[in-house]
Amino acid sequence: MEGKVLEISNLNAYYAGGLAVLKNVTMNFSAKKVTAVMGPSGCGKSTLIRCLNRMHEMNSGARTEGLIKLLGEDIYLINPIMLRRKIGMVFQRPNPFPTMSIYNNVIAGFKLNSIKKSKVELDRIVEDSLRSAALWEEVKDKLHKKGTFLSGGQQQRLCIARALAMNPDVLLLDEPTSALDPKSTMHIEELIVELKKEVAIILVTHNIAQAGRVSDYTAFLYLGELVEFGTTEKLFTVPEDKRTEEYLTGKFG
Repeated sequence: MEGKVLEISNLNAYYAGGLAVLKNVTMNFSAKKVTAVMGPSGCGKSTLIRCLNRMHEMNSGARTEGLIKLLGEDIYLINPIMLRRKIGMVFQRPNPFPTMSIYNNVIAGFKLNSIKKSKVELDRIVEDSLRSAALWEEVKDKLHKKGTFLSGGQQQRLCIARALAMNPDVLLLDEPTSALDPKSTMHIEELIVELKKEVAIILVTHNIAQAGRVSDYTAFLYLGELVEFGTTEKLFTVPEDKRTEEYLTGKFG
């Protein structure tokens, strides 16, 4: 795999009480590629990506073991706030800040972290981020309206713009289309394919067809273990593990 952005070695993740959710996961993520993370409910998909930006440890009693490196640097040696700028995240349900305008939603990361920028710089960041999220033409005349005024699909693209504004190395998408209608889902999928030109994307999805459409690599998790990982084409056509094949053919999930 060319240009490794994130490297995970022997990752174990636990919740309070010692419950192991991830068991000895080792895998790498490439620059300018989309990696889909699939598996049945409760297999550890969301926990995996929350370990990558150290959100997992925000749960009381949660802990991790193992090594995760971002561009060669141990993420546990990076300030978590700095890390979350480098590894942006978009959640399942669109969550623009309800009291903020579209403009202020995009630059929220700068405001919340007290990062000083000139008005000219902020204007450029807002426009560039909204253009990257394929939303600029739809909202350029409404920047000072509240973000919640937008449709569900637009709100999700606004959340993507908010993450992109911090110029991350990696974008984590946790089932970003599960709350959206088919047309909005198509827009987000087209956007994912476009965005990988500038950022590594890790996509948690239940939607096997979606993984097939947008991802370059696929990881299949089952009961906290990484069962199989490889190019999407290979994993979908000649899976090595029977469990992968059974999941892809709908025997369980």
